[in-house]
Amino acid sequence: MTARTWREVPGVLHSWDLSTGVDGPGTRFVAFLAGCPLRCLYCQNPDTWHIRDGDATNAGQVIDRAARYGPFTTRGGGLTLSGGEPLRQPEFAGALLTGAKEAGLHTALDTSGFLGARASDALLSHTDLVLLDIKSWNPVTYKRVTGVELEPTLAFAERVAGLGVPMWIRFVLVPGLTDAPENVAGLARFAAGLSTVERVDVLPFHRMGAAKYERLGIPFPLEDVAPPRSELIARVREQFAAAGLVVS
Repeated sequence: MTARTWREVPGVLHSWDLSTGVDGPGTRFVAFLAGCPLRCLYCQNPDTWHIRDGDATNAGQVIDRAARYGPFTTRGGGLTLSGGEPLRQPEFAGALLTGAKEAGLHTALDTSGFLGARASDALLSHTDLVLLDIKSWNPVTYKRVTGVELEPTLAFAERVAGLGVPMWIRFVLVPGLTDAPENVAGLARFAAGLSTVERVDVLPFHRMGAAKYERLGIPFPLEDVAPPRSELIARVREQFAAAGLVVS
């Protein structure tokens, strides 16, 4: 940072939580930044879509809070930026990552990659792991699922790999929407061609976020969609594994 220290950089935080296993390695302090340009049909956090729904803070306050959990997060865990979409607030995200590295924390950036052009090389240099959500390989399906275009995400993935930053690819499996064999095969080929992909997480669709939509008075778009059956999950996992990828 130049004109001000990273601690002074303002931002809007929706909430925070501690998690294990799904937001990066070990126990994570997960900071959910407010604001997201996507409107994914299965979004679990519609309450994070708008920046106005978060609380004003600064990077120093967030890192100080994360540091309180150092006995847990410094032992194989760390800090994860999620949302919302962290790159909706790139300066704030960059400051948080800088501060976390100064505090000795492993850092992870959970992103759709759609705003990847906003992530500077400096920001990515303080990122130990990118959790990249690729919603679909088929551009038409991707647009239907998210409301935005696929290409920025693919370009971001290639850039992250080129910079040598490790990635976990995350794919939400929705019956009748993202489960087409050719869709999965295309994504598997792409992920296998990225040199820093460490694993692929196949995440079965669920309706656990539906209650948030009800509280917000928003119809849940996939209300009538059932979670994938075990046979479908196994087939999709096998498609990724057949491309030489580690699947979790």
